[in-house]
Amino acid sequence: MHVALLLGSRSDIDFAQKIVELLKEYDVPSEIIVSSAHKVPEKVIEEVKKLNARNDPTVVITVVGMSNGLGGVVAGSCVHPVINCPPYKDLTEYLTDIHSNLRMPSDVPVMTVLHQKNAALCALRILGETDAGLKAKLMKRIEKVKTEY
Repeated sequence: MHVALLLGSRSDIDFAQKIVELLKEYDVPSEIIVSSAHKVPEKVIEEVKKLNARNDPTVVITVVGMSNGLGGVVAGSCVHPVINCPPYKDLTEYLTDIHSNLRMPSDVPVMTVLHQKNAALCALRILGETDAGLKAKLMKRIEKVKTEY
């Protein structure tokens, strides 16, 4: 079981760390890879090849702002589920850039989740489909949340 976080820039590391922290709570290993689809597309493709060679359940989360080429490039070649989690600094940036995460061509299946915690929870739920222990931990979390409301 594994979550790979592909970041378009080193400036996105602090944002991605919040995802990693939640994954750690569930003992799900993760790695952060910095690789821009615009500046070093060949590195992105090499990283996707490595991910595709993994035999364990894997989810990929892309973290990139502005024009999100990374999510599409990864989803177009990766056999694992891909989740975009763009780090918007403010409402203006969000309104300008959100469509680069949402509008993907056919055969480029990528989900977009705007909150780091929810991106991590989506990855965990995907992985929980094949791991009964993780699924049970997630059910406990859901039950706890329900008691708080």
